[in-house]
Amino acid sequence: MSLPSHMKALLKRTDTESYEYVHIPVPEPKGDEVLIKVDVVSICGSDIALYKWDSVARVIATTPFIPGHESAGTVVKCGPDATIPVGSRVGVENHFYCGSCYQCQHDMREICANMGQYGHGKKTEHGGCSEYSIVSSKYLYVITEPLSAEEITMLEPLGVAHNGMERLEPSGQDVLVLGCGPVGVLSQQMAKVMGAKRVIAADIEDWKLELAKKAGADIVVNTKNIDIKKFIMEKTSGVGIDRICECTGNPMIVNNMFSYLRKGGQVVMIGLPKQPLHVENVLQDIVFKVLTLRTVHGRRIFHTWKEIERLVADKKVDVSMVVSHRFPMSKFEEAFSVLFSGSACKIVMDPSK
Repeated sequence: MSLPSHMKALLKRTDTESYEYVHIPVPEPKGDEVLIKVDVVSICGSDIALYKWDSVARVIATTPFIPGHESAGTVVKCGPDATIPVGSRVGVENHFYCGSCYQCQHDMREICANMGQYGHGKKTEHGGCSEYSIVSSKYLYVITEPLSAEEITMLEPLGVAHNGMERLEPSGQDVLVLGCGPVGVLSQQMAKVMGAKRVIAADIEDWKLELAKKAGADIVVNTKNIDIKKFIMEKTSGVGIDRICECTGNPMIVNNMFSYLRKGGQVVMIGLPKQPLHVENVLQDIVFKVLTLRTVHGRRIFHTWKEIERLVADKKVDVSMVVSHRFPMSKFEEAFSVLFSGSACKIVMDPSK
């Protein structure tokens, strides 16, 4: 296959807002690296910090870098030590684990102590917002099912939802999902697949709650208009909710959610609070409830990928419903403007256009 000498990419060279739309040389894979042609890349809420280059971005990323941590591609060239065949369709595991720390040695590579991140400039300048990208073969998941490029791209956020729900153990339980963004909606689908008795979806945007209904939520509640604790207590005869999946990252919501969790209940935190947390009634709402609190960071490598690929292929989970906008990458400013407006669910871009 004849490859071009240059490619289109988004690049952040300096600590400033936005990206440059540039033509740069197509990189050459070395060692166990492969060159993938990026078919689709998606952007999400976490990309806002990188675009604006705020205080959070300065912690999680380093310049220069090409953004885009959710991507689907096709292998077009391999380094001398890579074993993935040319032509393979792949998803990128964006948590670049070291392989040698305590966590990596104990099958917890997703929380590697020395983690780099694809699309963040951590251990690599490469990311999915480019026509071609270099990735070490050990971070690639080879797709075996007939999934579309968009479906492959959505495996990254779906994997977070699967990881969270697997830890939450929703089978036979009433599950409250706080927040109906992309991961919240995917978490609702996963809760149903994993046997939840009832799924309750909460948000402050009616259009997101409509999406939650399509995802299979049994009950939806707009918490802008309704007191969530009173609502939950009414729905559970005063016992409290069995399971909570927190996907907002809003500190006030996190602080209050323990008050309507039942005794012996379980919580998984997927959202990312940016402020200190404070629980008013620690004894009543935390200690005496004998609750279980879990958190997630990414996907279980590569257990989660195998599970979710099968679920999408078997049509048990529909990831397409969270894709709300599609743009050519040349219109990236427009794509990010839509992201900032809060009117988008998941945005995908085609790097070739």
